[in-house]
Amino acid sequence: MFRRTFFAITSAAMLSSANLAFADGHSKDIVDTAVAAGSFNTLVAAVGAAGLVDTLKGEGPFTVFAPTDEAFAALPEGTVENLLKPENKDQLVAVLTYHVVAGKVMSGDLSNNMMATTVQGGDITIMTEGGVTVNGANVVSADIEASNGVIHVIDAVILPK
Repeated sequence: MFRRTFFAITSAAMLSSANLAFADGHSKDIVDTAVAAGSFNTLVAAVGAAGLVDTLKGEGPFTVFAPTDEAFAALPEGTVENLLKPENKDQLVAVLTYHVVAGKVMSGDLSNNMMATTVQGGDITIMTEGGVTVNGANVVSADIEASNGVIHVIDAVILPK
């Protein structure tokens, strides 16, 4: 119940900011793009709980490997709720920043067995043979451009070592 209420409140807050018109015609930033997609409610709520909204709305550029709501739901029961507890904020920040690489990396920039250092500080491995994967998570949609970077949708939550 707490989780559902928290997500609903956080998502509503994010949606209200996402509906602002961009007077200069630029595309939405990473956060607003994720909100508008409608399949990243858990990610958006977690970004809010971690205090990373302003960072991901910043200038960037950022490359975000964004797990879907289904990816978060596939985690062991209680994992998301535990990460959202205030006393686990550092762990939540580590998990979320492990999904972010500084710079704008488009799918055409990827190569097989490519290593990339995340904002969290750990490395991820990108494979391109037989489909693109990031630490074993499948990229299900690539190159979703935002005004401050790019989003690649993944089907699993990747965890730092």
